[in-house]
Amino acid sequence: MLLSARRCLPGALLLAAVALGGCVGAPSTASKSANRVYLNEAFASTETFSRVFTSPVTGTCEAARRALLSQGYVITSARSDAVNGRKSFQPEAEVHVQIEFHIVCVPEVTPAASAASDPPSTIAFVNAVQDRYSLKKNPNSASLGVSAIGSLSLPVSSSDDSLVKVASETIPAGAFYDRFFSLIERYLDAP
Repeated sequence: MLLSARRCLPGALLLAAVALGGCVGAPSTASKSANRVYLNEAFASTETFSRVFTSPVTGTCEAARRALLSQGYVITSARSDAVNGRKSFQPEAEVHVQIEFHIVCVPEVTPAASAASDPPSTIAFVNAVQDRYSLKKNPNSASLGVSAIGSLSLPVSSSDDSLVKVASETIPAGAFYDRFFSLIERYLDAP
């Protein structure tokens, strides 16, 4: 009896492994593309996220701060070489969107021969991240306990609502950044 059980055990284990392997399945096409989004990262020399301004670093970042303030952004941090700002939107009743700007100002490196005669230039590196939140409702229920009968659960109309982040992405639109850079230029030209 013990000998026949030993002969069947490897076959049973193999059958169980095959059955469990069928449960796992292949990843969906959506999850494959979401995991490989980095493949589309070109690292091209475009000016979507940067622009050169003829201004010192502190002046450029100050103009960027003023540009954000003029559009209703709340400045979350500001230094002489970096600015962060955030603005909230509610495009639908149960949807909340936030755009957060990150600006870093660095001096442009120029050849030593022309550095003395040229005015200072700054490269402003900018990106904006859009976070999307959705309202999640958690209904509450109340229980009423009577010792002779037991407990009774009654639905109550109250609920705990919370915002849950459902998406986050860097805004890729070049025209969006062009408008922001034009506004920085306007504040640089202001006296």
